[in-house]
Amino acid sequence: QVQLVESGGGSVQAGGSLRLSCAASGYTYASYSMGWFRQAPGKEREGVAAIDSDGSTTYADSVKGRFIISKDNAKNTLYLQMNSLKPEDTAMYYCAADRAGMTAIQALDVIEYNYWGQGTQVTVSS
Repeated sequence: QVQLVESGGGSVQAGGSLRLSCAASGYTYASYSMGWFRQAPGKEREGVAAIDSDGSTTYADSVKGRFIISKDNAKNTLYLQMNSLKPEDTAMYYCAADRAGMTAIQALDVIEYNYWGQGTQVTVSS
């Protein structure tokens, strides 16, 4: 059974940094695509960043140059380093997993992922 558990959320002032982690279990971690998504109150869940089994990455335009997605296959853990945070980054952040080999567009599409964590809250104050 696939399990994804996020951690690392919190409250930070604008311009600050946070690192989210997602511990994965129950599947062959290295052969899956992994993604970070977020959902703000009253808004749809959106893709933030994704990393494929070969290490290739995709980012939403809104976070390019500020967020970095990475993974440690030995630890079965996905990370999202978030720098220069803005109030508009405030949301519940979720990690997700599914098949490898997605296109860049697919990798940031909620509908392409079947496995989800419970989320971790990020709040950025101005």
